[in-house]
Amino acid sequence: MTSLPLNLPAEGNLWRTGQLLELGYGSRAIKALVGSGELVRLRHGCYLRASLWSRQTPAVRSRQVIFAHAHGTRTTSTGSFVYSHTSAARMHRLFLWGADDLIHVLQRVRPSNERHGRDVRCHTRAFAEHEVVTVDGLRTTSLERTAADCAMLLSYRKALIVMDQALRNGADLAELRSMAAALGGRRGIRTFRKTLENADPRSESAGETLTRELILRLKIKAPQPQLEVASKAGRHRLDFGWKEERVALEFDGKTKYFDFKPTAEVLFQERRREKALMEEGWRFLRIEWRDLFREQIFKERLLQALARGPCP
Repeated sequence: MTSLPLNLPAEGNLWRTGQLLELGYGSRAIKALVGSGELVRLRHGCYLRASLWSRQTPAVRSRQVIFAHAHGTRTTSTGSFVYSHTSAARMHRLFLWGADDLIHVLQRVRPSNERHGRDVRCHTRAFAEHEVVTVDGLRTTSLERTAADCAMLLSYRKALIVMDQALRNGADLAELRSMAAALGGRRGIRTFRKTLENADPRSESAGETLTRELILRLKIKAPQPQLEVASKAGRHRLDFGWKEERVALEFDGKTKYFDFKPTAEVLFQERRREKALMEEGWRFLRIEWRDLFREQIFKERLLQALARGPCP
């Protein structure tokens, strides 16, 4: 009886089933490697070295699944479809909140359901070649087309997060407005247009986007995002500020759009800045993710802070 290879090859990290079979790994060996934790099955017929998977952040893992699809279908830059919607958003490094894990592709003609698999959703809305770019070797919808497609697919708040980031990353607002004007009657167009109307590229995180949306929806006096103020300690930038009332609102849980996490030094400087501004009469209101879903409590805290005005 032929012995089964128990260790993965030294070279490579991503393999199709056929490639592993060609290297001498039978179905039993592949199953054993998955069971022992050396291989991770990303999707049907595609496997990744587990040691690489374990080091990846959630955002990188979501892109890894797209690469697995491309590898499994042998997609190239001249492929017949492009990655779109939330898959394109992931390729463009846009943060997604509560989006599905499906792989979204855009084709000119809808294929049979069996062709792509159950984890793939195919879309057929017409696209032009100028709406296609290559990201990390894969044909992907442009930043503008991606933001538009996501806005017509996702709920309003989820779409607003994507649109804020797309504009922050350089998406052409005029092109987006032109798209919205040309799509009258399409499903999701109202969300797309509302998102465009309220998007703000100054938001640096999903939390800031949702905070701004909540303040607007609660009909509270609008703050100035990324407000710059000065103290004896220097110049400072606040997530949101009401200059007349000297109220600052800071969103904690500071995961930025690109997996940014504050260091101890950053946190120390934030507290130092806060102390200096409090000496100048500023009040600070700090909120976390959970506060965004306790709307009445959030409203009461903010209105109380605004009513009290500057610290004496």
